[in-house]
Amino acid sequence: QVQFVESGGGLVQPGGSLRLSCAASGFTFSNDGMSWYRQAPGKEREVVATITSGDSTYYAGSVKGRFTISRDNTKNTLFLQMDSLKPEDTAVYYCNQSPRRSAAWGQGTQVTVSS
Repeated sequence: QVQFVESGGGLVQPGGSLRLSCAASGFTFSNDGMSWYRQAPGKEREVVATITSGDSTYYAGSVKGRFTISRDNTKNTLFLQMDSLKPEDTAVYYCNQSPRRSAAWGQGTQVTVSS
């Protein structure tokens, strides 16, 4: 079945960096677009960044220029490089197919930006 395992979150000071990873399985990773999502307390889950099967990338306005999405099809792994982090980036981050093809979600990885 489709599975996602996110990792790499943590506590970081404003202006700092983190690199998130997502190990995907249960589908042909290289054939699908992939997205990073995040959900902050009391808010709906939102798309942060998307990468297509052809490696085109798209970003939410709030993270453009600070975050970079990439993928390694040989390892079925998705990455999110997050630089110049702000307190408003605090959230649980998830990865998923784009467009989504199942109800599966991983456990997410917590990112907390605070001094």
